[in-house]
Amino acid sequence: MSYQVLARKWRPRNFEALVGQEHVVKALTHALEQKRLHHAYLFTGTRGVGKTTLARILAKSLNCEGGITATPCGKCTACLEIDSGRFVDYVEMDAASYRGVDEMVNLLERAVYAPSAGRYKVYMIDEVHQLSAHAFNAMLKTLEEPPAHVMFVLATTDPQKVPVTVLSRCLQFNLKQMPAAVISAHLERILGEEKMKGEPPALRLIAAAARGSMRDALSLLDQAIAYSAGDLTEASVRAMLGTVDDGFLFAILQAVARGDARAALAVADEMESRSVSFDSALQDLATLLHRVALAQTVPEALPDEDPRKADILGLAESIQAEEAQLYYQIAMHGRQDLPLAPDGYAGFTMSLLRMFAFAPEEGGGGAAAAGGTAAGAKASDSPARAARGGAPGPREFDGNWPQLAKSLKVSGMAKQLAQQSELKHFDGEAMELGVPTSMKHLAERNYQEKLKAALQEHFGKPIGLAVRVGGTTGNTAQDQAVTSIQQDAFVREMVESFDATIVGSSIKPVQ
Repeated sequence: MSYQVLARKWRPRNFEALVGQEHVVKALTHALEQKRLHHAYLFTGTRGVGKTTLARILAKSLNCEGGITATPCGKCTACLEIDSGRFVDYVEMDAASYRGVDEMVNLLERAVYAPSAGRYKVYMIDEVHQLSAHAFNAMLKTLEEPPAHVMFVLATTDPQKVPVTVLSRCLQFNLKQMPAAVISAHLERILGEEKMKGEPPALRLIAAAARGSMRDALSLLDQAIAYSAGDLTEASVRAMLGTVDDGFLFAILQAVARGDARAALAVADEMESRSVSFDSALQDLATLLHRVALAQTVPEALPDEDPRKADILGLAESIQAEEAQLYYQIAMHGRQDLPLAPDGYAGFTMSLLRMFAFAPEEGGGGAAAAGGTAAGAKASDSPARAARGGAPGPREFDGNWPQLAKSLKVSGMAKQLAQQSELKHFDGEAMELGVPTSMKHLAERNYQEKLKAALQEHFGKPIGLAVRVGGTTGNTAQDQAVTSIQQDAFVREMVESFDATIVGSSIKPVQ
């Protein structure tokens, strides 16, 4: 078998070829050029970001026949043997397999002898955090006072598990996860060298699936080439990865923005017919909502080369910022609850229905209740209002704020503000509410504005609103709901008979 997998064929052989770790390359290059070398280095980072590759390049830099250099020749015996894993003075040890004290003592005993073929003996210990406590203790003395001809390179994906006594004896470098844009650009260069073509969206899908690991990206590229017989299209890569066509996700959010529940469920039905992974769908939906929130807050954060930028900006205009945050949370919780759902389709569609249920009355929520059209929301208003074509006539208020809070046409965090607050003063023109200190996040200005608009609709005239934090007496809609549950005869019997506990955060006021 003469074929060499891309992850091995395109492993960087020198610092210049290493992608995405410029901060580490710069430090090591300066150290080699100035001959200011440490006896122990610790490389940390997730899999496939270049820890072992850096160790090999460093070993070549120290043992190249041209002298200690930041640019090893790659052609001498030492460089070639290190690249092929045959250099006698370069040892790679996997601590996951050889983690005991005996293996470490054996390694340290051999370290005291002079190099056989090079200037330095370089010991690379991968996943060093998996060494036993006794093995760590055995290596401490050598790390503190190593022979002049020995260098240790430790690598780990979990530096928190490395004892501080070892960390303090090493020069530590944190390798970064590769940005998706850097990965896709590198894949494009490799395909060019391989005399192959690939659609940019297909490479972006592979880069996103790699989760910051260049090695994983190259492995996925190999798999995609085999799967598509060399025709790297977006459709073939999406099918291989089992990812969701983002057209489905945009259609769903556009339906949510319109309040069209039937359209959203129709998209879910089509996804089920294509055996789409609903776990991946919820994950990708949350990713899309994150991009929408970015577009709402920092539009320039969206890259210009994103082919969906215009669609994202369109969603950012049709979905309120508060709604985007709410839908994101619903998608995340829906994914967390998916294993408990009757099946993937039920769990996914229930998440969509929650988005409609918690949407503002004038948008998705009213539409879902009225049969899936935005016009249905208007039909739910009072006949008197429909006849006049304007706001209701002013309503009387008996001072029962908890009851009023439950009946206001408001949703999301503004609804929470209404239900968690307590009436302090109302003179018919202006209202003052108080919220407990634990709920001070509800007093944000945009939540107040939404509640103020709902009060104006209810009373048929402008109402001033002020919200104060602290000093509540426990007379909110939420407090009344909790009290009602606590005083319920059946609940009290459950508490007394089975030593049950009432979870206050699970109680919600209802009209």
